[in-house]
Order: sequence, then C-alpha cells, then structure tokens
Amino acid sequence: MNKKLICATLTAIAAAIGLYACGGNDISGKPDITAVKTVVVIYAENRSFDNLYGNFPGANGLQNVSATSAQQLDRDGSVLATLPQIWNGLTQTGVTPVITQAMTANLPNAAFAIDDPNGFNAPASATTRDLYHRFYENQMQIDGGKNDKFAAWADSGGLVMGHYTMNADKLPLWKIAQQYTLADNFFMGSFGGSFLNHQWLVCACTPTYPNADKSPAAGSISSVNTDGVSLKLATNSPASSLSGPPKFVNSGNLTPDFYAVNTMQPPYQPSGNKPASGGDANLADPGAATTLPPQTQQNIGDLLNTAGVSWAWYGGAWGAAQQAAQTGTSGVIYGANLSAPNFQPHHQPFNFFANLAPGSANRAKHLLDGGLAGSEFIKAIDAGTLPQVSFYKPQGNLNEHAGYTDVTSGDQHIADLIAHLQKSPQWNNMVVVITYDENGGFWDHVAPPKGDRWGPGTRIPALIVSPLAKKGYIDHTQYDTTSILRFITHRFALPALPGLTARDNALVANGGKAMGDLTNALDIAH
Repeated sequence: MNKKLICATLTAIAAAIGLYACGGNDISGKPDITAVKTVVVIYAENRSFDNLYGNFPGANGLQNVSATSAQQLDRDGSVLATLPQIWNGLTQTGVTPVITQAMTANLPNAAFAIDDPNGFNAPASATTRDLYHRFYENQMQIDGGKNDKFAAWADSGGLVMGHYTMNADKLPLWKIAQQYTLADNFFMGSFGGSFLNHQWLVCACTPTYPNADKSPAAGSISSVNTDGVSLKLATNSPASSLSGPPKFVNSGNLTPDFYAVNTMQPPYQPSGNKPASGGDANLADPGAATTLPPQTQQNIGDLLNTAGVSWAWYGGAWGAAQQAAQTGTSGVIYGANLSAPNFQPHHQPFNFFANLAPGSANRAKHLLDGGLAGSEFIKAIDAGTLPQVSFYKPQGNLNEHAGYTDVTSGDQHIADLIAHLQKSPQWNNMVVVITYDENGGFWDHVAPPKGDRWGPGTRIPALIVSPLAKKGYIDHTQYDTTSILRFITHRFALPALPGLTARDNALVANGGKAMGDLTNALDIAH
C-alpha cells in the first residue's frame, strides 16, 4: 500500500471519529509543521545563558555550578587566588552607579551577581563595559569545554563571571519564557562575535577574503599557534591575568587561510566604511582594510527565493542609516553609526552578499527598513503583512550589547514586539524565535558540543514563542544558531545549506549528535 493510499485510509477512519490525518493534523489531533505559516526571528546581542537565565527555575543554570566548576584558571593553568580586577571599571562616568576598577579588586574566584545589593548593585538598566567576544579568544576561554579560562583571556578581567539575578518582575522576557518554551541547551553558531554569528544565522558559512595577503587587509591576518585555535602571545604579554589583559602578536579579523572571523564591514552602504574618494556612493571603500569583498555563498534567502517563499530582513534604523549614507552626513554613519539608534552595519548580514547589491531587485524586495525603534516592523506586524519568514534586528541601543547599551531597554523592546505579534492577524500560525547572536564574552558553565572549525560556541538564551509552542516548557534539546535555519528548511522543504550538513557530520564524528531543528519546542505531530 503506497503512502497516499495510507493517508487516504487514515483520513477516512479519522473523519469517522472527528479527527484529521495527514492534511495538517495527525490522528492525535495535533497539527503538523505545515500549520506554521509565519516564522519570525528576533536577534538580540551578546548575552550568555547564565548571564540572564542562570536562575530560571527548572533550567540547567547556576544551581548546577559547584564552587570548583566555576573556578577560573590563570594563563599558566594555576587556580587564580581571586578574579582579576575589572579593567577600566565595571561602569564608567555617566552611568549610575559608577564602579571603578579599584572597586573591583579581590573579587572571589567564582560567578557573581552584578546586581547584588550587597555587592556592586548595578541593575540591568545600567550599561557595563564591553568584553572581548572574538573568534580565537572565545575558543581559548572555552579551553576545550572546561570554560575555565574566561578571565585569563579576557580584556575585561573578572567581569566575564558576572550575571544578573533575574525574575519575571525584572526581565519582561523572563515572564514570556515562563509562558512558552525556553531552550537551555542552545549555543551560538560560531565562536567569537556578532559579525561571524550573523553570517552563520543566514548562511551557516564563514565569509572569505580571497588573496587577503595581497590586499589592504593583509595586516589583519591573525598570528595563530599550530593548534589552529589559539593566538600567539606577544613577548610583552603579562604572564598572569591578575597583572593585565593579554597581548597577542596579532589578533586580527582574518584567519591565516583568509576567512573573515572578526568584525568586517559590508561592501555596500550602509557600511562602517565611507565610499572611496570620488567613487560610487553606494559602495564602501574597497581600499579600507575592514571592507569585506562581496560574498557569493548560498544563503537562506537564495533557498527561499527558489522555493517561492516570501522573506525579509528588517533592520532596525536601516532606513535612517541608508539616508545618512546617501547624503554623506558627516559623522552620522561612518564610525558614529547614527548615534541615537546606534546602527551597526556589520549586524546586517545580507548586505555582504553580491546578489543583494544596491540597485538589485533582490535587495529592494528583501532588505527592508525596520524603522526607528522597530516602527516599520511593527506596522507590518499589526497589518498582518509579514512575509512567511522574517528576521528582525533591533537597532544598537535596543539590542542589549554591553558597552553601549543595557539589558533592560532591549528586553522591554522585544517584549513589546511580542505583544504586537500576539495581536497580529498572523499570530495563530506563527512561530517566533528570540535569541542572541553570541555570549558577548560572558562566561557560561555548559560546555559547547565539539563541532567543526567554526563552532558551536558558548551557550546563549533562546525562546520559542508561539500558539504551537509547548507551554511552560524547558527544552533541553541540543540546538545552536543554525537550528533556526534547520527549522526554516524543514518547514518549507528546502535543501540543506552545506554548512548544516558539515556541522552535523563534525558533531557526529566527535562523538556527539546532530543539531535539533527546534521542532521539539512545538506541540506538533512529528
């Protein structure tokens, strides 16, 4: 009996008892994945799981951390007597409270609460200093899965061990996590920072810079040890992390074989690099060391286009940044990056791809203005006109990135978006994934599974919010950023991107298992 005949038979039987089969529901009455009509991905910034959700009831959090498992080692492998001072202070002038470097001396070698009233008492609404979140440094901090050298290879000293004592009253998304599904075994797709993890979000690939050794970027080729994962130390690097941040021969943006792993700028405006003098105003200066050549790898947009599935990337403040670039407003886009919304060009991953270049129909259709404070994105939500797949990137001052914004404002912004989405005409068939691009340098106690050369990296929070999501559920399934791509390709029957297959093969070869595709978070037929 063939599959169609089986389905027809089951449907007839199910109809007789008031249930459905094969056509969107199974005989249990649960819908299948085709019930999902709209996928929304909201991509925030730079928080490890323990940093925000370490105290979440039922999750694999700080209650599972022993005194010894959180201990940090010095660069020589010895146990640190104390955490290093927080270099340049935890918070700075203009931020309340001001916490200077001297005030952070003699911190116990353990995880600590940044907002502890008996400690620093710095709330989540206060902006802390930034932390290293770079490709090689992240691997050196993870230290083969022991997570015991975060302080050793940080430029922020002991701040890496900081977290917040959150609850539903302090963190709006905490309340939403309680209502839907919180994934506590979700890892950043690649080691390092925002630039590379945004690329892994859209293509499961690492950008390339052909012939970089003969290019303006030649000086940004990293000096790496023979292990391929650690940087060569400079001769004047402090021997102990208690004496100061490490110094490297060259922690650059490129690998020795010319992959771009740390922050590069888009070849197209809006970019952090201005156009060449007398050149095309729509382009970034290719002579600038940090301008990445246009990329040609296959991305999720290509697959969706081929399948006729509608999609868009909504960049917060994208329209304002484009206008500033086109008018050449001095100090507004290049470097300052629109100081009010703090637009970040390297957070716009599709702007690196040749087939989405300025002037192309592909770009006009798919790279959309999210508006200031998400205003244009919200209009599409409220009108019920979101495409089948939407990515939303909050503008810089609403993305939760340490160093230039705080947790509270970004978290409230996303919670407000969820309130709009829940009222949307598309809500009943929607799945929303909220996650962070990377850990921002903050420690987490869970070892990432051993994958391929690029990742996965440190554990980060992820929420699956949907009428179809399991309610009040902690999902322990192994996921990473690429699980979002896996879900999209599963739902719309797309071929797998090469990076997804390579990642799973590497995970299995290292004794692990393939990444999940988020469907375990949904109460659907499998």
